[in-house]
Amino acid sequence: MYEKRILDLYRVKSGEKINLDEIDTEYGFLTQLQEFKKSTVKERLEERLAQNIKDLSEMQDLFYASDTYSLLLVFQGMDAAGKDGIIKHVMSGVNPQGCQVYSFKQPSAEELDHDFMWRCSLRLPERGRIGIFNRSHYEEVLVVKVHPKILLNEKLPNFKLDDTLWQQRYESIRTYEHHLVRNGTIILKFYLHLSKKEQKKRFLDRLDNPEKYWKFSTSDLAERAYWKDYQKAFEDTLRETSTDYAPWYIVPADHKWFARALVADIIVSTIRSLDLKYPVISDEQLKALKEAKRMLEEEK
Repeated sequence: MYEKRILDLYRVKSGEKINLDEIDTEYGFLTQLQEFKKSTVKERLEERLAQNIKDLSEMQDLFYASDTYSLLLVFQGMDAAGKDGIIKHVMSGVNPQGCQVYSFKQPSAEELDHDFMWRCSLRLPERGRIGIFNRSHYEEVLVVKVHPKILLNEKLPNFKLDDTLWQQRYESIRTYEHHLVRNGTIILKFYLHLSKKEQKKRFLDRLDNPEKYWKFSTSDLAERAYWKDYQKAFEDTLRETSTDYAPWYIVPADHKWFARALVADIIVSTIRSLDLKYPVISDEQLKALKEAKRMLEEEK
């Protein structure tokens, strides 16, 4: 794994001003990797990912048995940033019984009749489990901020579209996540930082491959026209909602293998830092187990 000091380079400090145009989308803060052949770096990181997948598989059993924490992984990024691929590869060794993935799309009528955090609250992982949000409550300060007309469907009382509304939403998110953390939910948030050039390449790859047609929507192209607006919305969100207790990580996403290895490193190092133990049984429970063993061994 990367050392903690390196992983921390990708972690957004609370209140830190972010300019995404100045952050490399290939290797992020490890631009020295550009000195090596891409094939060499890719091979090493794919080996690292394989080891992290193995470690995560083993850790999940302990995480579930300890029944103390839950883990919430939040993935946000532009279309084609690789959210699905990261979830698929990084979590490939995890027991499905201990992991649940939810993708949040356009809110239903029922969801619009509740506060904007409600539908995500229903999908939070229970203790011992890993929950993954492919998009999340953050859509309410990203896509909604880029397209504020969406707010008209939310039937907000005393609605007034100004900066106060967004600051209130940031505050609600910070407070809500703090509440979750105090009650045992570990929150890791990943912004997949994709370049506009790489998004175009991935869109064209989909349009050139009939087996990938289903991945492309004309709405993806329409949203691409708002690229600068989305970048500004992400910068504001990262600055306002990355905290010590629920940090954002900026994950360079132009190389899928780099993004996957980095995300896996962060997840594994976070779980390992918990120093979890298997439950300790009492003397009475141990006595009962020994008696059960004796009975089974004597069974004819």
